[in-house]
Amino acid sequence: MTDELRLRRELREAALAHRPDHARILARVERGLAVSASRPSRNPSGLRRTGFLVAVTVAAVVGIGGAVGIGGLAATGPTAPQPCPAAVPPVPSTGPGARATGTVDAGGNRWWAQSDLALTTDAPAEGVLVELRIARTPGVVSTGHWRTRPAEDFTETVTEETGHLVYRWILKPGRTVPPGSHVFAGQYNHAEGVRDFRADSYTVVLTGTDGGRSTLRGGFRTAAAR
Repeated sequence: MTDELRLRRELREAALAHRPDHARILARVERGLAVSASRPSRNPSGLRRTGFLVAVTVAAVVGIGGAVGIGGLAATGPTAPQPCPAAVPPVPSTGPGARATGTVDAGGNRWWAQSDLALTTDAPAEGVLVELRIARTPGVVSTGHWRTRPAEDFTETVTEETGHLVYRWILKPGRTVPPGSHVFAGQYNHAEGVRDFRADSYTVVLTGTDGGRSTLRGGFRTAAAR
C-alpha cells in the first residue's frame, strides 16, 4: 500500500470516530511524512508528491467534523491585531453646589401673582441661566420681573412660548455671581380666583470657574402667609 493510500485510510478512520483528537491526527500526519522522507525516492517529482500529501492532509484535517476546522487551524497562527479602543471623552466636573426653591409669593391676590425662585450658591459662578416657566392658565399676562443681583449683570427676556410665559435671566460674559442667596421673580396677572400653578416650573444652570456645570430643576409651592 502506498504512503498516500495509507494516509488517506488513517484520516478517514479518524473522521469516522466522531471524536477528533487534534494531537493524535497531527502525530499520524507527522509520522507518515517522516517515513516518506526517509525512503529514497526514484520519482523525480518527489517534491511535488510531498507537497501533494501535505495538501491532502490539510484538506482532510479541515474537513473532519468541523471540530478540526478552519477555526482550529487558525488558532495556531499569529494573533490578529486588535483595534485600539475608542477614546473616552473626559467626564465634565461638577459645577458649583447650589440649592433652589420655587414658591408662589404669599403677597399675591385674586387677580395677580408673583413666582419667586430662591437660589443659594456655594461657590462663584461664571455662567448663570435662570428660567421661570409660568403655565398659560386663563388671563396670564406678564406685569414685570426682578432679581436681587444687579440688572446690568444679566440679559433679561420675557417671551410667550407654547403653553407658557417664560422669564429668563442670562449672566453676561465677564460677570460673576458670588456665593450666597439670590432671588429671581416673575410677576403676572391671571383670571380672578385661585390660580392653578402645578404646571409651573424652573430651571437653573450654573457654570463654575473650572467649567463644571450644575443643573437644578423643580416646581413651585405655596409660600407661607406673611
